[in-house]
Order: sequence, then structure tokens, then C-alpha cells
Amino acid sequence: MTRKSADNGSRSTIRDVAARAGVSAATVSRVLGGVYPVSATTRTRVMRAVRDLDYVADARAKAVAGVGTPTLGFVLDDITGPSFALMAHGVEREATRLGHLCLVCSTDGDAQHELDFVETMRAQRAAAVILVGGGADTPEYRARTAHVADALAAAGSRLVLCGRPPLDPGAPVTVIEYDNEGGAYALCSHVLTQGHRRILFLGGKPDHTTAQGRERGYLAAHRARGVETDPALRLTGDFTRDSGYRLMRQALDAALEFTAVMAATDMVAAGALTALHEAGLTVPGDVSLVGYDDIPFARDLHPALTTVHVPYAELGRLAVRTALGRERGSSSDEHLLLGTHVVVRDSVGAVRS
Repeated sequence: MTRKSADNGSRSTIRDVAARAGVSAATVSRVLGGVYPVSATTRTRVMRAVRDLDYVADARAKAVAGVGTPTLGFVLDDITGPSFALMAHGVEREATRLGHLCLVCSTDGDAQHELDFVETMRAQRAAAVILVGGGADTPEYRARTAHVADALAAAGSRLVLCGRPPLDPGAPVTVIEYDNEGGAYALCSHVLTQGHRRILFLGGKPDHTTAQGRERGYLAAHRARGVETDPALRLTGDFTRDSGYRLMRQALDAALEFTAVMAATDMVAAGALTALHEAGLTVPGDVSLVGYDDIPFARDLHPALTTVHVPYAELGRLAVRTALGRERGSSSDEHLLLGTHVVVRDSVGAVRS
């Protein structure tokens, strides 16, 4: 039998298979899905038609129909960020272990792109949608995200916020966080115990909730020891290496007085370290330096970077386990918090007399 694709190059549809087998399209779906009882004779006819027409089932259509591999969506701003990549790895590995297909969407901060992807996941009845990363905690954000949570719950899915600002109590959402502020407090306290009193803080965007939490930890550690902070030592940028380099150069050009630097991320610390080296300053001899996240290359910097360990891969695994372990469509909220801890390496020394 000549295949349709060989005749005219067009792609066979489920209706073509149904017509060839002499059954309905619904029957073809049942046979291919393997979840409904179908007679052996009918199954044989359908599978012969599938082979004759070289038919390949559309994975999207199977998902909408509720058959095939169950899916979940993972949404993040930038998949090239090391911490995001670690979390994505945890999500994908755990999803695979539990028999789910993980679909990843990198939005570059585009809220509409995010909403479009979530709507696709809702239409496909994905088991869960995991949104990752901090952001601005505004009324617009809360209203938009609450609507998403309600829409997913109505479709039998679950919204998981991982490091995102939580919603009002009662929303059908799972919130998974790490002790962001506590980690910053412990890190800054470690630097203060070495005698440093003028610590330059290289932060993120002022409205970014993750950046705000790390700055609060920095300020709280100073207050706990009765040390007054200088507002001139708190600079804002973003969480990139280039931002760390630029802010460090800015501080040096302005002749700010500091003996230590607390960077909001390890990437920011890496940029700051390059700027310090270019200025002829040694770490920790002249300036102590710490980061945040404990991404893999932090231990390979020279010197190895003291930082805060965030269990990003475990956050991803926990997000999947929690979402898939719940009763589908549950309307109750859930809030989980993972701990962080300081990893002491070689980039902090006692302040010079």
C-alpha cells in the first residue's frame, strides 16, 4: 500500500487514519492512547492504517486529549543563569523520575510570554506549572498570578511559585522558598566578626524581591551588632557579572572607603573580583569579598569564594514532588521553606589594623 506521505508529501491526520481503518477518529485516539478497551480486530485495523499512512500522533493533541506522557511546565527568566540552570536540572530529573515530560520556557522577563506559555500548559492539562525567580511584588503581579493559579486549578493543574513573591492566603498555589534573608544575615555576620565595619554592598534591582531580601539581611546583621551602615556603600544593579564589574569600578572611581564587599550573587562577586584585581588590590589581603548562591564555579575563583549555599537543585526537585504528590485540583495553599548556610572559603580575612 502506498503511503499518503509518499503520494503528495502532506502529513496524514487522525481523520485519514480513521477513514482508512473504517472507524471514528475517537476510536483511533483510544487505540493510540491505550487507556480504553478496544477489540483486537479494531486495534489491528487501526494500527495497519497507521503504518500504511506513516501517521505520527501530534504530541500536543495527545496532551490536550489527556493521553500520552503527562507534562509539567517550568518557567524562568533566563535559562543561562547558573542558579536557574541548577534548578532546571532538579526539575527535569525529578519529573523524569516520576514519568512526566518537562517543558521549559525562558521568558527574558516578558510577562505576556509567560502568560501565553501558562495558557498553553493549562490547555494541555499539565500536571503543574512551576514559576521560578524573584520579581516586583506589586498589586498587578498578585492579581495576574492569582488569576493564573485559579485557572490552572480549574483545569486540575497546580501553580508552584519557587522563589517568587507569594500570594494572599487561600490562593490555590504552592510556594517553595529558601531562607534568602537569613542567608544574607549569616553571611554579613561572618564578615563583621572579622572586624570589618565598612562593607560595600553590591545589590540587585531595587524592586526585585530576592535583592530586597539579601539587602535586608545585610542591614539586619549590622543592626544586631550596633554597627551603623553608610547608605553610600549600598549600590544597585542586577545579578550579572557585568553589573558586579561596573559597580566595583564605580566604587573605586568614587574612592569609597570599604574593607569588604558583599555581592548579591556569585556572578556579581566574580565581576567585582576582576575589577579589584585590575585595580591592583588583593583578596582577601586588601579587600575581603563574599557572594551568594554557591554556584559551582565559586570554588574555582582565585581565591575561592566564601558564599551562601542555596539548594537550587533540591528546590526544583521539591517543587515537582510537592506539586505531583498533591490531590489534583486542591484549592488550599501550601508554603515550604528550605534552609541556607554559609560556605567559608578563602576570600575573607581579618580587617587590617
